[in-house]
Amino acid sequence: MSEVRPAWMAVPAIMFLLFLLLGGAALANQPTAWQTDLMPPASPVMEEIKGLYDYLTWIAIGIVLFVLALLGYVCYRFSAARNPTPSTTSHNTLLEIVWTAIPVLILATIAIPSLKLLYFMDRTHEADMTLKVVGHQWYWSYEYPDHGDFTFDAFMLYEEDLKEDQPRLLTTDNAVVLPVDTNIRILTTSTDVIHSWALPSLGVKTDSVPGRTNETWVRITKPGTYYGQCSELCGVNHGFMPITVKAVQKAEFTAWVEGAKEEFARADSPEDTETEEENQKLAFSLKEKGGKE
Repeated sequence: MSEVRPAWMAVPAIMFLLFLLLGGAALANQPTAWQTDLMPPASPVMEEIKGLYDYLTWIAIGIVLFVLALLGYVCYRFSAARNPTPSTTSHNTLLEIVWTAIPVLILATIAIPSLKLLYFMDRTHEADMTLKVVGHQWYWSYEYPDHGDFTFDAFMLYEEDLKEDQPRLLTTDNAVVLPVDTNIRILTTSTDVIHSWALPSLGVKTDSVPGRTNETWVRITKPGTYYGQCSELCGVNHGFMPITVKAVQKAEFTAWVEGAKEEFARADSPEDTETEEENQKLAFSLKEKGGKE
């Protein structure tokens, strides 16, 4: 008669299958329900991050399975029933060298691609354009120094202002428009506290630090709308500081720039310019309306 195994022994296999099946469920540029994998990459940096993530996942799975198998073998082979007289061996030179050398080799195989990725995602030496990002409590300002040096602010849209296809807590009134297939240098700083400009689909996450300008880069490979959020705790309305980026073809970007130069033209007179105090009042209103979401 075959041995009947407990039902709980099937749980690891079921969880592993669910991981494989649901791992590719993320098909949007924003988080989805029951998502277990990273968002689909839309930039070379994110593609490299995804590749390293998958590589490390398989290494981790291999280590877990090896340790689990070794533990099971030890429990079976050296149980009191099968090994009534335990060995008194206290040292094994070869075994100690092996269990020291193998982890070192594993760490080396992890460190080499990790360092390559860190240098790759640091900055681009051949930028086609520059975008300046400035963090405030609690909204973002964007500047296009290579395209007329116009500036605009981006605030989160309230739920009653959202359109049908706009996600809650992720949509801003003004989207950052960028061209695809373009090396874009991103310079980011802050006027008050530390923020972090993060877009998971593009593999971007850089701190915005007061008094300091940090640099990163992105090259968007697919047109579409991408969403992110401030990823550094920056105050009471930290959760209401989204990022919306619209990636378009180069011709469409050029047309948008011409319109944006007029829409966001700077005025010399103070009465025509929205002051920092007015922006702060608008940002603080998120606590009253957005905090109730």
